[in-house]
Amino acid sequence: MSSDETPNVPSPRNSREAVREKAQQVHAKQSRARIMRRVIIGAVAIVAVGAIGTAVTLAVTSSVSEPSLDPQGLAGDGIEVNSISDGDIETVPSTPAPDESAAGTEEPAEPTPDPTAAPAADVHVYVDYLSPGSGEFERANSRQLAGWIDENAATVTYHPVSMLTASSNGTKYSLRSAAAAACVATHSPDKFYAYNHELLVDQPDVDSSGRSDVELADLAVAVGVDTPKVVRSCIEGQDFVTWAKEATSRALAGPLDGSDDLVLTSAPMIVVNGEVYVGALDDPAEFSQFVLTVASETEPTATPTPTPTATPTP
Repeated sequence: MSSDETPNVPSPRNSREAVREKAQQVHAKQSRARIMRRVIIGAVAIVAVGAIGTAVTLAVTSSVSEPSLDPQGLAGDGIEVNSISDGDIETVPSTPAPDESAAGTEEPAEPTPDPTAAPAADVHVYVDYLSPGSGEFERANSRQLAGWIDENAATVTYHPVSMLTASSNGTKYSLRSAAAAACVATHSPDKFYAYNHELLVDQPDVDSSGRSDVELADLAVAVGVDTPKVVRSCIEGQDFVTWAKEATSRALAGPLDGSDDLVLTSAPMIVVNGEVYVGALDDPAEFSQFVLTVASETEPTATPTPTPTATPTP
């Protein structure tokens, strides 16, 4: 697929600043609400003291452990992105246009492969939201991935994993953000792509504390989840933390979804039709070539169609 065939996408800067500003506004509003709740809680605390003895007795006599919660609607341990709305791709960076002023001074560029000419590729992207490489891949390739999804040229499934749980000053940001993504995928699947994209392109630094659960919930509200209260409760309650930990363990043990014998060795890890991509994470042309090659090998009858190149003006 050429960059000409991909939908024109607005510059990410203003859109991302708007998302950040909205997240800050949501955070301020939630902070005020918490203060009011504390005042109310303090007013009834004395009354509650009398019930403590009864509560302790009930807890001892009828101790029941809460069941582990699993996300809904997932393909294995991954979230398949079936469609992307215009609002969701406003933050996707556009591919820089070639420098036309150099036309006629250099040899014509090699044709860029068009993945739409090959059978639909099965793309699985294993991401850690604290991994710099995961963010680098998303920033470089999100625009063409969005185009492939829109044109049914590829199925794209994201797998949140927590490889860097110990690299966030004890806050376990890698684990909590993966669980937060699962909350959005379960309760507002149409907004998963936008939330996943924001987590990847606006990452905290490794060995920093990262976002709190409240801030992760604020971001979900900012991207426009359908059920903000439910999603907030899921994220702040860490409903899917156990699932995120177990999903990572399953990936490390293998086989990975989309493969026969692969195991997770790093994040990001991109698997296309069962083959691991080992090229540059920040080179969308190289990744596009890899996808086209793998898809063509899977279906030998497909004939790649090169993108026409402009004829230099004398």
